[in-house]
Amino acid sequence: MQTNSTPPAYTSLVALGDSFTEGMSDLLPDGSYRGWADLLAARMAARVPGFRYANLAVRGKLIQQIVDEQVAVAAAMRPDVITLVGGLNDTLRPKYDMVRVRDLLTEAVERLAPNCERLVLMRSPGRQGPVFDRFRPRMEELFACVDELGAKHDAVVVDLYGAPSLGDPRLWDVDRLHLTHEGHRRVAEAVWQALGHDAEDAEWRTPPAATPPPGWRARRVEDVRFARTHLLPWIGRRLTGRSSGDGLPAKRPDLLPYELIHEDLA
Repeated sequence: MQTNSTPPAYTSLVALGDSFTEGMSDLLPDGSYRGWADLLAARMAARVPGFRYANLAVRGKLIQQIVDEQVAVAAAMRPDVITLVGGLNDTLRPKYDMVRVRDLLTEAVERLAPNCERLVLMRSPGRQGPVFDRFRPRMEELFACVDELGAKHDAVVVDLYGAPSLGDPRLWDVDRLHLTHEGHRRVAEAVWQALGHDAEDAEWRTPPAATPPPGWRARRVEDVRFARTHLLPWIGRRLTGRSSGDGLPAKRPDLLPYELIHEDLA
């Protein structure tokens, strides 16, 4: 789909959020993560000399932490584009308070919108399956808030939740919480188009071609491996109030010219 023959020449991007924006599980050979925001920055930098990029995301962050630790930093940078994705980790907590999440998300948007040319919000993707179904009502409450804030503040809202491809389990890592590289590539494409650029993949919403499903025994083995390796540690962190991002710095805390960091993003 052709969106705009003369897309805007945005010169800078700052991404805020949690593990989704940090790039888990798009793993690079050195053990770091790439992800959709890095992929998007690479595309934008290829069109605009001197393009600058920062990524303040840290895995596991709740919306209160994003507001406290990332929003003021991003606003002070005054980039052309800010992406904000947050609140989904809150929906997975036992003591979820939608009113509080809505208030904090509203605060974040109200502080960011005046300090950038284009604010991008998202309806996050959700992996098909019983866990997703359990939390679906909370997620949809959150996305209704995102839609309202987007309309009120003239922000771009990218609908990843409604894309069939991003619900396909094959685009999710074995932890069932984070997208694979192919999933992140499709998210980057979605945001790219939402910013007014011509499509490089007009079919990003379409799931991969059908493949034979794994057998019953293979599914049960994978379920046991998932529970032992990912689910039980995740529950343990929830019960003890810990986070996978405790003590970790922002991914790319400084708004730097892309050419200074492009080797890390390759």
